[in-house]
Amino acid sequence: MVVLRDVTVDYGNGAPALQRVNLTVEKGEFVFLVGPTGTGKSTLLKLLTREIVPTEGQVWVAGQEVTRLKASQVPQLRRLIGAVFQDLLLLPDRTVWENVAFTLQVTGASSATVRREVPKALEMVGMLSKAKAFPQELSGGEKQKVALARALVIHPLLLLADEPTGNLDPASSQEIVELLLRINRQGTTVIMATHDWTLVNAYRQRVVELRDGRIVRDELRGVFRLELA
Repeated sequence: MVVLRDVTVDYGNGAPALQRVNLTVEKGEFVFLVGPTGTGKSTLLKLLTREIVPTEGQVWVAGQEVTRLKASQVPQLRRLIGAVFQDLLLLPDRTVWENVAFTLQVTGASSATVRREVPKALEMVGMLSKAKAFPQELSGGEKQKVALARALVIHPLLLLADEPTGNLDPASSQEIVELLLRINRQGTTVIMATHDWTLVNAYRQRVVELRDGRIVRDELRGVFRLELA
């Protein structure tokens, strides 16, 4: 599903963000990506959506060499990937339904597809009853669920979550991870960057640890080492 081969990303402002990274994530895996702030977690996720390209090395997603894609091919790649970020980027002047529908509309989906898929996605995250609400009327956990529904509505092969629980209370954080695990059990590959050691230790999935732009640990059923917290 995801392969990085000898990947280096150098922004030219000091030490490289990533240095000679090699990583393989198989279809259907759930991976916690951990490490101190500024160690390259977000950079790695941005490579997978081709928001950035590596200075050196190769990036493969779903059998496509991302580094060789033409600009016109990037939207097709991104239709395979759902992404959830800490800053959410919900449209404040649109309802929950409209926020989720927007993701489909920008891909050119028909009105019939929107009417069929939006309620499915909202039901999956438990937000169908809030379909007519606006973002400012929701709690932090509810907003994150809407962001998750927006990522899921395209039926992605790969779901990227960058600190999705960073601004949430423990109960809401646990609920979000439970949703991600349920999505993973249905076949979607999930990569979640996080600082939350309690979640990593509670769910014991594969853990990939980054330090100074390098992978220093890759452990099945891993834990979050407390010196990272």
